[in-house]
Amino acid sequence: MTQQVQSSKTLTKATIFAVILAVVVLISVILPAEYNVDPTGIGHSLGLTVLAPKAELTKEQSLAYQQVAQQVINENTATITIEPNRGVEYKFYLTTAQKLKYQWQTDGQAIYFDLHGEPEGDTTGFFESYTIATSNEMSGTLTTPFAGSHGWYWKNTSDKPVVITLTTSGNYKIIGLK
Repeated sequence: MTQQVQSSKTLTKATIFAVILAVVVLISVILPAEYNVDPTGIGHSLGLTVLAPKAELTKEQSLAYQQVAQQVINENTATITIEPNRGVEYKFYLTTAQKLKYQWQTDGQAIYFDLHGEPEGDTTGFFESYTIATSNEMSGTLTTPFAGSHGWYWKNTSDKPVVITLTTSGNYKIIGLK
């Protein structure tokens, strides 16, 4: 049985490859996971930056951790009656990037609505519409793009009252009818 001996050239190539691989693993895995240092963004994409000790977190990341820890999931059902030829708003306060899961339906009649949000502290009257339509039901999940009040404006253009049943869950404070 003969034993094969590697040439110096092959060993040099293997060593260079091992060093390059070690540097790639260091930059893309170890630094993000251990020190929250992520120069390439790969560690964040892989979810490794959340593994870093909290003492190494930036102020913004620390606040994000606190928000997650303080989240309380609310579940509510509201019954809203809209008189003929009237409109009402029903709102929730949510912080940035919170999810509001919702489902609403009328007692049968289609109704005009505008699901929208108003930034906290804004005095210009700005609001952002997410959905404007006419329907007798709607369901989904809203991820808030900014902190502020978010909810629906419903307008009853008929000559009969419309009753809406709204069921929600998420981390929010109920503002209610406006």
